[in-house]
Amino acid sequence: MPRFEPFTGLRYDTGRVDPNAVIAPPYDVIEPPERAILARRHSANAVRVELPEQDTRSGLDRYQNAAHLLGEWQKEGKLRRDPNPSFYAYRMTPPGGGVHTTGIIGALALDAHGSGEVLPHEETLPKPKSDRLELLRATNANLSPIWGLSLTPGLSKVYNIDFRPAVSAVDDEGVRHELWVIDDEATIGAVKAAVADSPVVIADGHHRYETSLAFQRERQRALGGALGGDAHRDEGIDDFDLVMALVVELSDEELAVGPVHRVLSGLPDGFDLVDAFSSWFDVMRAGEFTPRNTAALGESAALALVMPSGVWLLSPKDGTAEAAGSDLDSSMVALVVAELPEHELEFRYSWRDAISVIDREQAQAAVLLRPVTVEQIADWARAGRRMPPKSTFFHPKPRTGMVYRTLSAPG
Repeated sequence: MPRFEPFTGLRYDTGRVDPNAVIAPPYDVIEPPERAILARRHSANAVRVELPEQDTRSGLDRYQNAAHLLGEWQKEGKLRRDPNPSFYAYRMTPPGGGVHTTGIIGALALDAHGSGEVLPHEETLPKPKSDRLELLRATNANLSPIWGLSLTPGLSKVYNIDFRPAVSAVDDEGVRHELWVIDDEATIGAVKAAVADSPVVIADGHHRYETSLAFQRERQRALGGALGGDAHRDEGIDDFDLVMALVVELSDEELAVGPVHRVLSGLPDGFDLVDAFSSWFDVMRAGEFTPRNTAALGESAALALVMPSGVWLLSPKDGTAEAAGSDLDSSMVALVVAELPEHELEFRYSWRDAISVIDREQAQAAVLLRPVTVEQIADWARAGRRMPPKSTFFHPKPRTGMVYRTLSAPG
């Protein structure tokens, strides 16, 4: 079953660095303007290594510069290594309350042979992996955790965090991020045993997980060559056999799961989208395209088609789910999208964002999807099935910079 290990984390010295000034969102949700704002916020902001830029003065490329900065921050005392291998309890609390998410950051063993210890949650869209691999090679570090969901019930009750957090910071959306160091042997043993009880499902970070698998293969080949090509490692585990992961119990109490909406553009002038959706859905007009009507659809988490000419509720016809292979909105809407003439498809993570694109006439239509339930995620995971791409949006997102995990240099 899944192997989950403590590690000696590298963390900002909060006596010298304000955590609020150095944390950053995950690399894949940062647009260039936000990257510039974060980089200006502090000379040691995590975005400088997570999304590095080349240093023309020193001649360092992007990846060399990231490695250089990590080293410099340690020399300057901005980053310090914890004295003992630890797990790190991590809580995210949205503003105004709501569902908070609490989990454990540790080093999760890679399931290189697909034995079912670590399960993918979604199919992934094609995306270059060379960037993350080059960064991993240069820094020998996991800079941000992937997000895993544990099927072990009661995982969140295994550790006690009724004490002052080591790190507390608030991000630009008002979400509070707190981290606790757990280094006592009894709790470490209990966490390892609890995670080992059930498979871990990757919720977020599929590409980083696959990058870690590629890096593992590289290091194993290099190690095999150094040992004569046909030598085998002992039964131990090397640090490149693991990846930093935030593991959270798959529970309604710990997760807020949102939908990923579809935005369509580039369709031929005059194309009848209502007719296209009528092939697989009963389509009922719900009114004009007004702020009141669109807000009603968004707030009620309705499955709906939104265009400047009006808004329509969508209800799957008999046989649609069977044809799609599942009753997920992402699967059923994909049937319609596959039949459309040439077009552009984009994704939006809030109904307001999706509607605003239509309001600004930057797209022709938005398809609002309903959120997937925790029960559906668990059922698909236990069946070993992957959901279609962009079926779920987990929020809030863990911040980069709460803790780093370094790997030993090759050689």
